Amino acid sequence: MNTSAVSPLESWPDLPLDAWKETYATLHMWTQIVGKIRLAQCAWMNHSWHATLYVTARGLTTSLIPHGTRSFQIDFDFVSHRLTVQASDGGSAGFALKPMSVAVFYKRLTEEMHKLDLNVSISCKPNEVADPIRFDQDETHRAYDREYANRFWRILVQADRVFKIFRARFAGKCSPVHFFWGAPDLAVTRFSGRTAPEHPGGVPNLPDRVAREAYSHEVSSCGFWPGGGPIPYAAFYSYAYPEPAGFASAPVGPNGAFYSKDLGEFILPYSMVRESQSPDETLLAFLQSSYEAAADLAKWDRKALECDLELKMRAT
Repeated sequence: MNTSAVSPLESWPDLPLDAWKETYATLHMWTQIVGKIRLAQCAWMNHSWHATLYVTARGLTTSLIPHGTRSFQIDFDFVSHRLTVQASDGGSAGFALKPMSVAVFYKRLTEEMHKLDLNVSISCKPNEVADPIRFDQDETHRAYDREYANRFWRILVQADRVFKIFRARFAGKCSPVHFFWGAPDLAVTRFSGRTAPEHPGGVPNLPDRVAREAYSHEVSSCGFWPGGGPIPYAAFYSYAYPEPAGFASAPVGPNGAFYSKDLGEFILPYSMVRESQSPDETLLAFLQSSYEAAADLAKWDRKALECDLELKMRAT
């Protein structure tokens, strides 16, 4: 297939929340289980960067997870619709992704890992959701629509690509582009280098100490989220912590972007990116203008923190 001939609407597929909300809810819990396995085995990194997943050419991966002198990784494949576990000694296991309850998914993954002598204990209580159901008892969430799981991953591929272009323009401390399974969202976060006031905590089913460490320093953060609650559609977001005075009324583009008082974030509906003549430019305009609003109002040292490494390298 000649990818240069693919239209923006094909590259950025439609993702109406109502059409896949049950699959979305199930996938959310499945990714939490896999993310918690990585969390349990990896050394703690600042801002919980050790717990995240990453976009791949076929889905999402944990990347390498240590297990004694061995390592392993777990991958969601949203092309062949399989969950695979691969160990560094050559062992592999897995099962098909299809409609099944969270409890069954948890049991099957535990059994497949046991076959490879990869025994990991995790907390079975979901994080960052109201009224959580233990993974091993959750028979409520059981939907899996292959088409919409694939569409979701295809959007993550595009967002990951554009976020990495945006990330490359910053020389200061910056997170990887990674998938946080708590919300869940694909995110990238820039840091001013200055400490921040203590976060108030209060995130549903997340220890306050985790939230406070995550927001220990000033940030401008952006990401992609499938939607929910006050934003009943897929959207890109951008926020600052702490939020500087005047941020909510800052001129953030493109037209259609707005500040959500409910979330305390700027929102750009995914449909506006998907349907624009240049989705990349539309998204980058949102990321850049919202970052500039945060950085300028908070008086970040932008000259020291920003760069155009590609321009410098091409000049040489």
